[in-house]
Amino acid sequence: MSDSLRDLVLIINSRFPLVQVDTSEEVRMMQLLERAASLEDWPLFVWSIADGLRRVPRTDVMPQTYEFQAALRHIDKTPQNGIYVMLDAQPYFEDPVNVRLIKEIAQEYYKTARTLVFIAQDIEIPADLQRMSARFCLPLPDSQEIRELIREEAQLWQRDGGGAIKGQQQTLELLVQHLCGMCQDDARRLIRQMIRDDNAITLDDIQRVLRFKRESLGQGGLLDFEIDSGSFADVGGLKSLKRWLELRRPALTGDAARLGVEVPKGVLLLGVQGAGKSLAAKAIAGVWGLPLMRLDFAVLYDKFQGETERKLRLSLHQAEAMAPCVLWIDEIEKGLASDSGLSDGGVSRRILGTLLTWMAERTSHVFLVATSNDVSQLPPELLRKGRVDEIFFVDLPDQAVREEIFAIHLKKRKLDPAQFDLRQLAQSTDGFSGAEIEQAVVAAIYEALAEKKPLATAHVLAEIGRTRPLSVVMAEKVAALRAWAAGRTVPAD
Repeated sequence: MSDSLRDLVLIINSRFPLVQVDTSEEVRMMQLLERAASLEDWPLFVWSIADGLRRVPRTDVMPQTYEFQAALRHIDKTPQNGIYVMLDAQPYFEDPVNVRLIKEIAQEYYKTARTLVFIAQDIEIPADLQRMSARFCLPLPDSQEIRELIREEAQLWQRDGGGAIKGQQQTLELLVQHLCGMCQDDARRLIRQMIRDDNAITLDDIQRVLRFKRESLGQGGLLDFEIDSGSFADVGGLKSLKRWLELRRPALTGDAARLGVEVPKGVLLLGVQGAGKSLAAKAIAGVWGLPLMRLDFAVLYDKFQGETERKLRLSLHQAEAMAPCVLWIDEIEKGLASDSGLSDGGVSRRILGTLLTWMAERTSHVFLVATSNDVSQLPPELLRKGRVDEIFFVDLPDQAVREEIFAIHLKKRKLDPAQFDLRQLAQSTDGFSGAEIEQAVVAAIYEALAEKKPLATAHVLAEIGRTRPLSVVMAEKVAALRAWAAGRTVPAD
């Protein structure tokens, strides 16, 4: 017996007269109910506005039960116990007569065991009925069920005259992970489409799944999506962080249970402004081949009571629907209160509670990357182990890394690093961040264009001499941040 079937049988045997099922997979839910009814020998009935009330397996419609209220009156009067499934009942809850009839049926359960099961997307029964109801959540197909769907479609394709499906095992495992979080019908259609397209499972099929999942979330999403995010080739230094991520890549993009490890939760990147935290967050998604989704707290905050928290829950749900993916929260300290939250009526504290609960309890393949510039503003609860896997400190680059950063930004602008004195440039930028080095290169190019000369080391050196880095302008704050991070965090380099 599957877990979902066991849970459903348990709820009905617990003698709840009302059960609400919020799902768009009506056919799959009805199949589960039929198995439960057969297993427990329960009579099963189903009502819809199109077909009226009938017994399952399909029989003739019971007379005068096409209307919702008429069907309720029939159920209220019949001595027949069993499960009565009501499809798309949400609009009828507005009528107080319907609510009264449902309540009377529920209150008579001890005389006649009739269980009303309401199935619809976004179903919510009236408050008067809540205490007599249970909620059943139909889980989305897991990785094993997705693999079974792929096997079924591959066998069907071969019976129809197609050949053996081509593709690498690593690509197949990545496809399985991306299809998790989708309803069964959508997953089956995509599998059938990619198999019959070119008789193979390729990385292009992964992109097709990502596009479908993104479009299925609609235009009202609160997250910014990026599929092509970048590469660690664009990030200088951070060797320790890169190695840490590479070791955990198989567990996030593959099947962590098979490897006998936990799904990686995420990292907090703390460091000096401009040192490369945001660039690293983008590169993590790029190097793992995962979609990057950015959560902006400014978009979440709403003047209406409870709306901010609702938007956060919706955003986290959207991230889980896109799993496996990377969820990036930039400058997280600006959206969370480290005090009692009195300045905003406690909204930021409630946001923090919702986020912390999700960080600790989630099982989906959503890798969180949070970045922060000011540790003094971070709530202590966010820093403990279990919320994230590790806290990395992204410091100002040393000389070797500064040479690497100069080379990266010169290549990015189609310039040959070998034509520049990288050592001299690196020695001249002690205390510079990666962002400040990039801006020195950009400004020097403009100077060279004004002089109608090719860019040379002298142009960059002149611009460096005119720049006062943040480590000088905000020396006290940078020193305090470095002092706090020493011994408390893991160096990213």
